[in-house]
Amino acid sequence: MSASEHPADVRHGERRQGDRRRAPRESGSSRLGDESWFGVLGMATGAPSQLDGGAAGPESALNAGWAGAAADEHRAPAKRAHRHPDEQESALTRIFRTYATARALIGAAMVAGVSVGSLMGANPSVALGLLCLGYAAQSITMWLLPRFGAMSEPQSQDSAARRRRQLFSTIGVDLLAFTALHVLVSNGSLNFAALLVLPVLMSGVLTSRLVSLATAAGVALVLLAVAWHESATEGGSAVMIMQAGLAGIGFFAIALLAAELAGRLAREEVAARGSMELARQQARLNRLMIEEMADGVLVVDGSLRVRATNPASRYLLSSQGQGPSAPFQLQGRPEWSALCAAVRQALSESFWPEAGNDVVLHFAPGNTRTLRMRVRFTRRRSLQRGRAASEEFCVLLLEDVRTAQARLRQEKLAAMGRVSAGIAHEIRNPLSAIAQANALLMEDALPEPQQRLLRMVADNVARLKRLVDEVMEVAPGTAPLAGVIDASAVVAEAAADWARTNGLETGAGSRLRLDLPTVPLRVVFDAEHLRRVLVNLLDNAKRHGSEAPDAIGVRLAARDEGSVLLIVDSDGPPITQEVERYLFEPFFSTRSRGTGLGLYICRELCERYGASIEYRLRPDGLRNLFMVLMRRESALSAESRAKAPA
Repeated sequence: MSASEHPADVRHGERRQGDRRRAPRESGSSRLGDESWFGVLGMATGAPSQLDGGAAGPESALNAGWAGAAADEHRAPAKRAHRHPDEQESALTRIFRTYATARALIGAAMVAGVSVGSLMGANPSVALGLLCLGYAAQSITMWLLPRFGAMSEPQSQDSAARRRRQLFSTIGVDLLAFTALHVLVSNGSLNFAALLVLPVLMSGVLTSRLVSLATAAGVALVLLAVAWHESATEGGSAVMIMQAGLAGIGFFAIALLAAELAGRLAREEVAARGSMELARQQARLNRLMIEEMADGVLVVDGSLRVRATNPASRYLLSSQGQGPSAPFQLQGRPEWSALCAAVRQALSESFWPEAGNDVVLHFAPGNTRTLRMRVRFTRRRSLQRGRAASEEFCVLLLEDVRTAQARLRQEKLAAMGRVSAGIAHEIRNPLSAIAQANALLMEDALPEPQQRLLRMVADNVARLKRLVDEVMEVAPGTAPLAGVIDASAVVAEAAADWARTNGLETGAGSRLRLDLPTVPLRVVFDAEHLRRVLVNLLDNAKRHGSEAPDAIGVRLAARDEGSVLLIVDSDGPPITQEVERYLFEPFFSTRSRGTGLGLYICRELCERYGASIEYRLRPDGLRNLFMVLMRRESALSAESRAKAPA
């Protein structure tokens, strides 16, 4: 079996993590809405925003930020709201569009009023008719051509000039037209003074407070001038001047109230959009954390339809590789029948044990996976006849029971390792005293029975000393500095030394078969520790293998650009499942005089350098494989570059 035949899932956790980093995010706007974590529960996350770097939507028909040259305390938040890209137009844009529509209707109504008056014998002047026609044409043109004054670069100087032109073409034209109409027909049957309320109101909404007050003052002066002229020419009383003054005060009040309401509207809109942006940012962070979780997460609705998944859950639901991406149905797959029954029960009862229950997935005969399933409900309930209805959604948290057991076992082993290191350190001194005293006794001329007892003491002292040394070697301490070595040279030298020590020949027909590359393979490891790992694995293979040629094999090859695979295989009898689960645990041995620390030391040394070791039975069942996956120098360089400051 070559290195390329090694399954892609040497480490399930590594495979899962690598997929999450290599695969592009599937939760963007290109995916279906059902696959969005927060779209499942009714929150849209696909709108463009500043975090996404998305552009704003289509330009508004009429730009509401066109008074930027005179910005003040209530225009500043309004301009910020307009500059903030969102899928909804600003409130001031909608107000301005409504204003343009109202102008068009007023213009049409003015033309209709003059026409009806002429038909009824009012005989309006030619100037009045032309003024009404001109205003109607201008206002309707502005309404029918919404792109007039639209700006693609709101902060440019050209844009500011366009805003001023837009200001003059609406509020300025209204002031001139309505003032002229009021002067022309001030003593007639039609009264156009009330129309001046519209430009004053919109000036308070769409311009600065200073400009709006100046507009109101100008309108008030016009009304006073017209009233003074009429009272002087027609001999009227001061009542007309008083009425004009009161109307002017009313215009000032309208301008102030409109400015205050517009400022409040702009501030509330900015606050609302800021809150929405924060919510979207939190949604993206939550989605990122869910996708990076080691536990599987699924969102399932009442029809057992999976609405959203994370990469971990897709691995757990499949025997090999990744499972389907959301949305998909849980029903109809025989291997998921137990999971479907559990989800159906949880949705109908709206209850699930806090600690979760175990669910077994049967992929094939002899191929099962036990998952610990916890359920969290959305609590979307509606009262129906005094009883709570069933849940609409539930969130499944799936965890491989083997992973949980391995994590618990690892925690226990770490605690036991610390205790064992302390005990070994305390044993070392009295053990040295015993060895020294025994050596002094052996120097005396003692009878053979006593000499035999002393040799037994010496053998057992050596055994205890070796045990203490092995425990101290893997004791928790300072993490070693990662170095780079040539794995090809170290493995070749260590294998040759081991063969000479054990009296084995190398070459054709030898019990030891070497398959090593001729080119250097630089890996992140320590040379002495890699030699120790290889010797332990070779001793284990020699102990359990046969005497036939090629009974023991050593193979080294590059697995990919970031890892190198070392395989030590033997033709010994397959390891049973009862023994396999304890292979890498300390003090577990199938030999009466074994310390049970060989494979445990191998695993601890591998983990120090980011490597992994595991046991596999070859698919044909004829050879036992111990595989060590080491990081290449390129992986260390990439990691260093990623950690380097920008």
